[in-house]
Amino acid sequence: MASLIARIRRFINSPQGRQARTRAEQLARDPRTQQRIRGLRDRFARRRH
Repeated sequence: MASLIARIRRFINSPQGRQARTRAEQLARDPRTQQRIRGLRDRFARRRH
């Protein structure tokens, strides 16, 4: 059985992996996604203190 890292590398280099990466990059640039991440980060930070 291939190691997990090898399987991940194979996926990243596949057409589906490149498509997933492109989609993730688009979501990361979206202001709504950034706002959602900031909100989750703030909620998590408040819970830890």
